[in-house]
Amino acid sequence: MAHGTFVSIATIKRADGCPYFGHLSFVYSLQTSYLCSNSSVVLTSWHNPSVQHIHIYKMKKILVWLMLVTTGMTAQTTHRLSPTARSLEKRGYVNVQKLDPSIQVSLMYARPDNFTGTVLYDDLREAYLHPHAAHALVKAQKRLQQLRPDLCLKVYDAARPMAIQQKMWNKVKGTPKYFYVSNPAHGGGLHNYGLAVDLTLCTLKGDTLDMGTKIDYMGAAAHIDKESQLVASRHISKQAQRHRELLRKVMRYAGFKPLRTEWWHFNYCSRAQAKKSYRVIR
Repeated sequence: MAHGTFVSIATIKRADGCPYFGHLSFVYSLQTSYLCSNSSVVLTSWHNPSVQHIHIYKMKKILVWLMLVTTGMTAQTTHRLSPTARSLEKRGYVNVQKLDPSIQVSLMYARPDNFTGTVLYDDLREAYLHPHAAHALVKAQKRLQQLRPDLCLKVYDAARPMAIQQKMWNKVKGTPKYFYVSNPAHGGGLHNYGLAVDLTLCTLKGDTLDMGTKIDYMGAAAHIDKESQLVASRHISKQAQRHRELLRKVMRYAGFKPLRTEWWHFNYCSRAQAKKSYRVIR
């Protein structure tokens, strides 16, 4: 960190308890990465462009807090995209969190706790979609926030390069699970165009809601066409059914179509439309 680091805007309470809004700059000394006791904070007046020494705080806690904030800001600006993310951005795909940071992302194929039991995304951690689908997802998020301000969408998978699709197919071919995975030899699925998204509902803290099954569950309990029977037979709860219905409601509002066999999967368009008007992610 450079000497005299500048933090853009902050709020600090004065000695009388009233908030003071102003620019914060602070001068400090470092000795083997520890703050010295003679460190100080100088407040500069927001309304007066000339420097005015309002208060001098010899408090390490304030400086530590400021250093953490600026370090976090620096880490964000110096974040380097992975090769896969760079490739997707170069092709015009959009990081959904850049459009709407309130959408949460936790890519399930970047972890081993998915139906394949292995990590498929070696370096990808962000959710990318074709711009058409990405903007539609933001529309769904805004609709959800209107209906339920305490909830948000959480993405588990989005654009998927065909090379990853091949890895996934290799895991399921010759098993009963092949039914749930698009064969790359037949052109793959809409994930491979950046036109499909796997997602769920969660709280603002990121805690997922009860949807009856975990995401990526391959079985009848994940199907959406017989949910009333699933509730009647107690395979899923009535609350889980209501959560699924809410998810479908906001996604349909934005133009997405649900998949019969997977409550979490939504397509932006048909496969025929994708093949005609969009490109596969190679």
